[in-house]
Amino acid sequence: MALAAAGHWHEVERAFCWLQETQLPDGSWCTFHLPDGVEEPRRDPNVCAYVATGAWWCYLLLGGGENGDGTTRRSNGVLQAAWPMVERAISWGLGMQRPGGEVAWSAGPDGVVGSFALLAANSSFHHSLRSAALAGAALGTGSPWPAWLAAARRVSAAVAMSPASFAPKERWAMDWYYPVLAGIFQGEEGRRRLRSRWEDFVIDGLGVRCVADRAWVTAAETAECSMAAFRVGLRAEAEALLAWAGHLRDANDGAYWTGCAHPDCVHFPGGQKTTYSAAAVLIADHVLYGRSPASEVFGGESVLGCEYLTAHGSA
Repeated sequence: MALAAAGHWHEVERAFCWLQETQLPDGSWCTFHLPDGVEEPRRDPNVCAYVATGAWWCYLLLGGGENGDGTTRRSNGVLQAAWPMVERAISWGLGMQRPGGEVAWSAGPDGVVGSFALLAANSSFHHSLRSAALAGAALGTGSPWPAWLAAARRVSAAVAMSPASFAPKERWAMDWYYPVLAGIFQGEEGRRRLRSRWEDFVIDGLGVRCVADRAWVTAAETAECSMAAFRVGLRAEAEALLAWAGHLRDANDGAYWTGCAHPDCVHFPGGQKTTYSAAAVLIADHVLYGRSPASEVFGGESVLGCEYLTAHGSA
């Protein structure tokens, strides 16, 4: 997604090709890969479903089928090429949805499903279901997008109304802001949620703690939280957070340290710079400053998608 925002389409195509080549027959992926093979064979439905958000982002960034020109043809081509992969991933993840609406956190390589669910992961899964439904509606493929929207509503209801369904992770910032970032808590309700623990997680001038009881500020959490704040109208707070993430940028190569332990900004994990940290900052910049229609993925939802779903009575 960050490569697409920066215009590196050859690398984007290579990334999608790698995903297509490594997707397992059931539609899932192993959680961690190294250059020489799989490091962690468990499958995480939140991670697997995220290909829908990535594909929808790229589609919107290239024009989203609205212009009738060569760019539009390219956006349709990107989404159509990714669609079989997206459909398999979503179908696999939904196989782990429980009667209460929440989705189990993972499955082992033997297919045994984990015994609990995670709130932040379910929030993200809800967002990916919405992206997949919007993508299916835009393509007009006859996909099961109405059923995906119904499943997304069940996940959303579990997150909003059944917190006991999830493993207790109140210490972690992601459980605090992710339901807002994913659009489950909106408007004033979302603002109340962010303000309720702002002082627990935000260190003024530095960014967002990974966990409430440690002064470990991370680039990814800070950038993601800035998008959550932006999504519910806290623009000043959003812009401040994104600006504070700059202290984690290495001026020599432009990369972002994963995090710093304060007050002395000791890099933690030691010496680690991560592509996902840089990507989170790039995506947040794209969203906060509306650099393309793709910014609607985290700032709202596309006019095209919402009009389509509304016309079909499923928004």
